[in-house]
Amino acid sequence: MLELILKFLAAYLLGGVMGGDVMRHLAGGDDLRGSGSGNVGATNALRTRGAKFALGVLAIDIGKGVLAALALPHLPMPGGDPVLSPAIPYACGLGAALGHCYPVFQKFKGGKGVATLAGVFGALLPAALPWLILAFALVVMLTGYVSLASIAGGAAALLFVSCFGNGFWSLAGGFTAAMLALILFKHRDNIGRLFAGTESRFEKARVLGKLFDRAPRA
Repeated sequence: MLELILKFLAAYLLGGVMGGDVMRHLAGGDDLRGSGSGNVGATNALRTRGAKFALGVLAIDIGKGVLAALALPHLPMPGGDPVLSPAIPYACGLGAALGHCYPVFQKFKGGKGVATLAGVFGALLPAALPWLILAFALVVMLTGYVSLASIAGGAAALLFVSCFGNGFWSLAGGFTAAMLALILFKHRDNIGRLFAGTESRFEKARVLGKLFDRAPRA
């Protein structure tokens, strides 16, 4: 149990290394929290700082999810328990996601966790990752809503694990369900704006939706 707790905490601290903050120190400029949507993730970085800056943010946030899920579970630490060993990678993935969403050194003001979770899924559930990416890409290209695409990606990953993976009641299923719940919670304001019709739309990404808009009506 001690090993699981220590590695969870290590993953949480790693998750708190925000890609937006790292890129700001490397490239200069204002804190992302003070511009655009106020979010420190790649989407707000793209809107306010451009593609190059946003790609750096995305790479860091994905990378720390991969590192937390793949590397931390294998570090030698005291208090190992063979019964809990299968749960440690998922605990580390959870820790990294929570660290990104609620980083202690940034007064718990973090991002939405989607990029970090993509890294975790790529490390722990690589077969589910294409479903997540495909659902995200389709929804964002149809609607332009990144928030809705993020929710769709999490739902697609859970559907895959439940139907074609280890099942809903497995460790993988429980982890994926918990991560979908986290995504929904972090996007609760976006969901309210979607229902109200006031959610910001990423028009440049809505390529399929624009094609449907131009299609002749019967």
